[in-house]
Amino acid sequence: MTPAPAQVIIGLDVGTTDVKAAAFGLGSSWRAMGYREYPLLAPSPGQAVQDPAALVTACGEALAECVALAGHAEVVAISVGAAMHGLMALDGELRPITPLITWADARAREQARALRASGQAGELHALTGAPVHPMTPLTKLLWFRHHDPDTWASARRWVGLKDYVLEWLTGSLVTELSSASGTGLLDMSTRTWSTEALELCGLDAGRLPPIMATTAALALAAPAARAVGLAAGTPVVVGAGDGPLGNLGTGAISPGIAGLSLGTSGAVRMAVSEPRVDAGRTLFCYALTDALWVVGGAISNGGSAMRWAGGALVPDVQAAAGDQGPDAAVLALAASVPAGCDGLVMLPYLLAERAPLWDPDLPGAYLGLRRAHTRAHLVRAAAEGVCLQMRTILDQLDAVTPVDSVRVTGGVFRSTLWREVTAAMLGRSIDVVGNAEGTALGAAALGLFGLGRSPSLPDAVAELSASGPPETIDADPELVATYDRLRASVPELIDALGAVAGLLRPS
Repeated sequence: MTPAPAQVIIGLDVGTTDVKAAAFGLGSSWRAMGYREYPLLAPSPGQAVQDPAALVTACGEALAECVALAGHAEVVAISVGAAMHGLMALDGELRPITPLITWADARAREQARALRASGQAGELHALTGAPVHPMTPLTKLLWFRHHDPDTWASARRWVGLKDYVLEWLTGSLVTELSSASGTGLLDMSTRTWSTEALELCGLDAGRLPPIMATTAALALAAPAARAVGLAAGTPVVVGAGDGPLGNLGTGAISPGIAGLSLGTSGAVRMAVSEPRVDAGRTLFCYALTDALWVVGGAISNGGSAMRWAGGALVPDVQAAAGDQGPDAAVLALAASVPAGCDGLVMLPYLLAERAPLWDPDLPGAYLGLRRAHTRAHLVRAAAEGVCLQMRTILDQLDAVTPVDSVRVTGGVFRSTLWREVTAAMLGRSIDVVGNAEGTALGAAALGLFGLGRSPSLPDAVAELSASGPPETIDADPELVATYDRLRASVPELIDALGAVAGLLRPS
């Protein structure tokens, strides 16, 4: 391995199922990464939670591995990115009394449904930038207040994933503007906790962390410093949410450039200079910094839908994959059938779906199933269904500001099939940038800018980026035509599915 440079900055990316601690050499292409996984737990149907102790352990181990790989290089800072929308209750000693309720948890669907029915959802969306959905802490708080009064009474603080990680790192319980903007509790115009949203929840602002700028820095506390092998007092830049950081890491921070990320979940976002909400109330608006925001939509069912299809439908293919790897074997099977899956469509709403419909009650479905369809058709339809949701979000972004180019990132884009289907479903060329380090790179770049070591965010990304020009994938015209026909049928299919879902909904 190439020796580490004199100085590095670490971007910590704490996600839904894993944590990455990536060290980037200042002014060089050197980088190294520590990585740990942890499970997404489902204690009851519709619930998706994380164990706080497992999260902290994984963060410590990934950081320690990354620091060891950096050798004698000076770590100028750790800058933190984390998945948005989580909620956890703490007692008076700041100990968790609940698991972390993640964005994927759907327990608050009744609360979200009631807000939509009352007309309050649109007003809250315009005020906070966050669509009303079970993912948001706002609806989760309403659920706890009405369904778990013991926890509601015991909780002294309510925090998110980022807040809990920062408290472990620095000993300070704080949040930052970006993560706060995803809670449904932030007044975008004042950058403070919203009086209206808090009154709706029956919550005092003192039970939420204070909001810092995303570029602010705290000091690494002694216990965490010992655990990861760094000096106490090392700067910890509080950073931003994983979504906005993904745009930064891929260089999609100028109007007209959309950033598409696809991992467990997925999203399409575009940068704007000030908070704004689209007229149709279909897009979110979250902060990267006080002067740079992103609008877009996120899907709950990204690569996880394909992973489900592999495990549920072709486990034998995965088991026999050998050196090829289970994911690659499933993708090879999917590539063996034609685009459009001979009329088979999957609506991949396995987890409570977010954009473009923000309707957690819609179930997943295979539609158009015939005897001639095989398991390969079922698997490929999952990938096509995911990309179909992405295209719908892109169309809505196009109506806000014309999209000139799309920069895509995520481990799935190592796959030829994912590249071809994404480009054709979007109906345009895509630029594949970087790799799985996108959010960690964004965190590191934001940290470099926050420390005053880089004059601008684009300069910070350029200083840390090791990749050359993006790889352009052109859309195959025949595939584009096939997917255009498929897309034309989907609105009616979704409308019909909504009626069926009402009949199937548990009483």
